[in-house]
Amino acid sequence: MTTLVLGAGVIGVTTAYYLARAGHKVVVLERQPGAALETSFANGGQISPCHSNPWATPATLPKIIKWLGRDDAPLKFRLKADPALWSWSLRFLVNCTKGRADINTERMLRLALYSRDTLAALRRDTAIQYDQLSKGILHIYQDARELAAAAKRVQAMIDLGLERLPLDVAACLALEPALQTAADNGLISGGIFTPGDESGDAHTFTTALAQLAAEIGVEFRYDCRIDRLLAKDAQITGVETSQGVIQAKACVIALGSYSPLLLKPIGLDLPVYPAKGYSVTLEVGDSQKAPFVSLIQDELKLVYSRLGGRLRIAGTAEIAGYNTEIDDRRVRRILQAAQALFPDCGYTGEPEFWAGLRPKTPDSVPVIGPTKIAGLYLNTGHGTLGWTMACGSGKALADLMCGNEPEISLDGLAINRFH
Repeated sequence: MTTLVLGAGVIGVTTAYYLARAGHKVVVLERQPGAALETSFANGGQISPCHSNPWATPATLPKIIKWLGRDDAPLKFRLKADPALWSWSLRFLVNCTKGRADINTERMLRLALYSRDTLAALRRDTAIQYDQLSKGILHIYQDARELAAAAKRVQAMIDLGLERLPLDVAACLALEPALQTAADNGLISGGIFTPGDESGDAHTFTTALAQLAAEIGVEFRYDCRIDRLLAKDAQITGVETSQGVIQAKACVIALGSYSPLLLKPIGLDLPVYPAKGYSVTLEVGDSQKAPFVSLIQDELKLVYSRLGGRLRIAGTAEIAGYNTEIDDRRVRRILQAAQALFPDCGYTGEPEFWAGLRPKTPDSVPVIGPTKIAGLYLNTGHGTLGWTMACGSGKALADLMCGNEPEISLDGLAINRFH
C-alpha cells in the first residue's frame, strides 16, 4: 500500500524524501503545477535556529496593542468574525506567560538545531545546491535599549545549545562591511551573531530535492486538488482528489495553513491559522555593497538573505485569513527599509514582490506526529520557520512512521498538547 504526502512545499518534499529513503512507497499530491509554489516559493531564505522565539510572550501583548490600526505594523491584525481566529487568539493569550514562552522556546530550538544538522548531512550526502551560504546570521539593532534587552535573552539560548555572540558596531562591520553606510547613518548600535546558522533558497532546494526524491521512487502528482480525507473505523483509507480516489495505508498532512480545513470534517481540531508574510527580491549581481552575511533587522521584523545574485528581504506578518493578495503599501515599506539600510547595493531591474501564508500555531511550535485517526500523521504549523525546521521535521516523522526512535525527542510537538 501507498503512503501519501499531501503538499509539495519544503515540509512535504523533505518528508517524502526521508520516507522513501526508509523504504516507503510514497506518492505526493499537490494542487499546484510544481513543487514549492506557495509558502516555500519566496520566503526569507534563512536556516535560523536563532529565530526560535515564540510570538506569544509577555512582551508581545503591549506591542500588539501599540500596533493596532497601524498599516506599517510588523504584526497587523485584520479582525473579523472568524471563529477559528478567535479560538486561535484565545490559545495565543494563554501562551503569553514567561513559563509557557520558555517551554515553547525549548521545543522550537530543539527541532531547529536538529534540523540544521540534518540539512548539513543531506548536503554532504547529495551535494544538493540551493544558493546556500554558511556565514551565520547577524541580528542588528538600531535602538540600544532593544539591543540590551535582546542581549539579556542570549544566555537562555546558549544554555539550550545555540552559539550566540554579542557584537559592537565595529565587530558588526568587520563581519559584514556592506553595513558601513547604515552604521554611518546611525542605523546600527550593535548586534548578536549566530555563527552556525545559514541561508539559502528554499524554492531551489525543494525543487532539487523533489528531483532526488523522484529518482528514488517518489511519485509526484501535480495539478491534483485534494478534496477530502477518507477514513473508516478510525483508520485512514485514502484521499478523494480531482484525479479520483487514491487509497493509502498512511497519510501525512503537510498542507501548511490549509491543513485545518482538511482535518475539520473528520473531527480533528488543529489550531493553525495563516499569517501572511511578504518578501521583496532585488537583483544585485556581484555587488559588494549588498550583504553576504544573512541579517535580521529585529525592530522591523525583517530578514535579509543573499541568494546568488539576488537579495531577498522578507518579513512582517498580517493576520488576514486566507487572503494572499499583496498589499502594495507593505511591500513598498519593506523595499524602503532595505534601501535605507543598503542605499548603495546597486540593484537593477524591477523588484519582485511576493506574499505567502505562514501556518502559525498559538504557541509557535509545529505539530508533528500521529493523530487519533490510525495512519494519519501531521507535519505542519511551522510558522516562519518552515525552511529552518524542514529537514529535521521530515526525518523525525519518517523515523516515527517506520517504528524507529527519532534522533530527537518529539515531546510537546504532537497535536495532543492542544486537547
